[in-house]
Amino acid sequence: MITGIAIMLDYEFVRNALTAGGAVAIVAGVVGFFLVMRGQTFAGHALSHVGFAGATGAVLIGVSPFWGLMAMTLAAGLAMGLLGDRVSGHDVAIGMVLSLALGLGLLFLHFYTSFATQATALLFGNVFGVDRATVITLAILAFVCITAIAVIARPLLFVTLQPELAEARGVSPRLLSVLFMAIVAVAVAEAAQIVGVLLVFTLMVGPAAAAQRVTTGIAGGILLTVLLALAETWLGITLAYYTDWPTSFWIAAISSLAYFASLFPGLLSRSTA
Repeated sequence: MITGIAIMLDYEFVRNALTAGGAVAIVAGVVGFFLVMRGQTFAGHALSHVGFAGATGAVLIGVSPFWGLMAMTLAAGLAMGLLGDRVSGHDVAIGMVLSLALGLGLLFLHFYTSFATQATALLFGNVFGVDRATVITLAILAFVCITAIAVIARPLLFVTLQPELAEARGVSPRLLSVLFMAIVAVAVAEAAQIVGVLLVFTLMVGPAAAAQRVTTGIAGGILLTVLLALAETWLGITLAYYTDWPTSFWIAAISSLAYFASLFPGLLSRSTA
């Protein structure tokens, strides 16, 4: 096994995939933990769909799809942050916006059919196609996201757990919502490079949801979330290398198994009671 892993690491595209996947997993774990805690798991799913339209639209004007994805998710994230709680409870409207975003993405593909192969990678991810320049970009963005979360973590937790008291103490829920959703948008754009826009949910939400079911502390929960995200990503990449099955499938499958495994302690305690 050790020899097999050493041989696998001889390839630069594998090293790039593992490095990029690790950077994105850390960001997805940290940001996803707060996303689940705040009850905004729909945001990662929604932003990824909106980002698809941005990526395909960017190609039409000769811009890198990654930066088109980033710009659109960031704009949508800021809008969600400004709307705050008013976004919740409008599931039908949100669903229609997501459908429209995917429809626009398909329309842009219609006008630029040579982008179809890249669009498939955008939808479902292609971590083995990540080059060194993209790895550096993802690492820098990961550092920015983690730093930003570290800066706003305390007031964000205050607003999340005790919103009325936090507002009475002069903490602005709307400002924190905008800042947090901007960070989420960047994290979603990064995660899309690994698992694709359609499966961002599995990396942003799966590890955090599993960790929060088996931990009670904030620090322990974040640490476990990051470890799960890293394990799922690296194991998924390794299995994809040896089986030639899609990386996104393996990451989604492992993430689902981890989440359902986290349900067992609660189910056992209920059955015993």
